[in-house]
Amino acid sequence: MPVPTPSLPDSTLVDRLEPAADTVRMVLDTDAYNEIDDQFAVVYALGEPTLEVEALYAAPFDNDRSSGPADGMRKSVAELERLLERASTAPAPDGFVFEGSESYLSGSDEPVESPAARDLVERAREHEDLLYVVAIGCPVTVASALLLEPSIREEIVVVWLGGHPHEWHTAAEFNLSQDLHAARVLFGSGVPLVQIPCKNVAEHVKTTVPELSARLEGHSSLGTYLYETVADYGGADRPWWGKEVWDLAAVAWVADPSLVPSHLTASPVLTDDQTWSRDPTRHPIRVARDVDRDGIFRAFQAALDEIA
Repeated sequence: MPVPTPSLPDSTLVDRLEPAADTVRMVLDTDAYNEIDDQFAVVYALGEPTLEVEALYAAPFDNDRSSGPADGMRKSVAELERLLERASTAPAPDGFVFEGSESYLSGSDEPVESPAARDLVERAREHEDLLYVVAIGCPVTVASALLLEPSIREEIVVVWLGGHPHEWHTAAEFNLSQDLHAARVLFGSGVPLVQIPCKNVAEHVKTTVPELSARLEGHSSLGTYLYETVADYGGADRPWWGKEVWDLAAVAWVADPSLVPSHLTASPVLTDDQTWSRDPTRHPIRVARDVDRDGIFRAFQAALDEIA
């Protein structure tokens, strides 16, 4: 199965890369147990009134919190279930949380079957309204859905947090480096793509344990859980320790794009040594260039208050 090639005219791509004006349909693809930021993004998405979250997909990850991608995916399922249990107004996990890929792509033309990838294909076809696919982990499930059914790129907009700015000396970061093939599918398929880079963009969505203690601890079961998740991650005993809550930036672009300024550019080529190669003739994508850190946390707090 070859990698899909762009089929939408550049003018259509640009139109679909403009921020949505009204309430949008979305799914969230998340490696929820990887560290501590996905949990905040899930809460923001579920509590934000402009977002109609239709499903949560558990993404794989492989680091010191898992024994491999399949284990990471299942731990992400369990973490999503814990979050939903602590929210006073949230869907039940059954039929809302889907298992994602158990492995990474073996090539840029070989999808990995999963319940989440199949659900994405079917859900993209359900309505005339565009489906926003917010991916805040390794994008293997989203890439697999695009390989399984390339035509869904005409029905979706992918917002992916991963990689670094195209001017940076390397593209390598956790979400991208886990599966270069999946990242290449996103940048090469012609799907409407909004990239939220990590360096100099999402890394500025940062907080501290004392700040979270003041704002979240003891105010609700869900808020206390988020605070304890960060404190237990390693920040309680480290003075002057700040923690990036990277994934909030991806949800923020969909909910209120003014919080995440961005620009249009040609889609880059991802090289084997994880650098960017620029080709100005390639199709357009949108890339975030900054964040309003305080505005994002205020929006997150309002969303938490809605579902806590």
